[in-house]
Amino acid sequence: MMELKTPAEIDKMAVTGAFVAEVLETLSAKAEPGVNVLDLEKHARTMVADRGAESCYWDYAPSFGSGPFRNVICLSVNDAVLHGMPHDHVLADGDVLSLDFAVSIDGWVADSAVTVQIGDPRPQITTLIDSTRRALAAGIAAAVPGGRLGDISAAIGTVAADGGYRVNTDFGGHGLGHTMHEDPHIPNRGRPGRGLKLKAGMTLALEPWWGTGTDELVTDPDGWTLRLADGTPGAHTEHTVAITDDGPRILTVRG
Repeated sequence: MMELKTPAEIDKMAVTGAFVAEVLETLSAKAEPGVNVLDLEKHARTMVADRGAESCYWDYAPSFGSGPFRNVICLSVNDAVLHGMPHDHVLADGDVLSLDFAVSIDGWVADSAVTVQIGDPRPQITTLIDSTRRALAAGIAAAVPGGRLGDISAAIGTVAADGGYRVNTDFGGHGLGHTMHEDPHIPNRGRPGRGLKLKAGMTLALEPWWGTGTDELVTDPDGWTLRLADGTPGAHTEHTVAITDDGPRILTVRG
């Protein structure tokens, strides 16, 4: 059963969301050629401790991973597109880095992700990343009271299809509130007018992700990192969004 949040509770989630956005902005700026991925994780860990936040990833052990996860952020490089376990990798010009971060502050969770290019941007990757951002904007626009969950999925999936990108529906968006993953599952492809009716007070993490080639995934030996099976690069963009009577409210706005 989904818990509908009051406006005051949504405000509390927005406090968490502001910190999540701050961390992603800070790490994105630090992600340059010559920087080790492990150093980015250490910096995130310091920021979490200094803020008194609680990582949603540390000791996380869902059925789809080989838990417990012992990092505070997912950092996925190049063809790794989801659940990237930070590892000893020095970023190089041309790398693609997805950062996925979620914490709880005073019992309320926010979750967000961003993909950045390292060094000189490449047009194909710029287009890929932009497609996930536009898809997220389309999904957010559909997150209104009286709509259906399928409206969000269809809006996201239409942007992907228009760009010629293949969508994997095994992993997508989700509800959240007191914990990181709550009902409902929100696939990145769907049919409008179908599914759960949207109500004010719902809080959702919407997260379009896909790559330039296949939608099939393989798992690294670490039991967590999911890579695109054909080795092509991927992108992942995510915001925490509250459905309100005044329209969708993004709780993880970045500057």
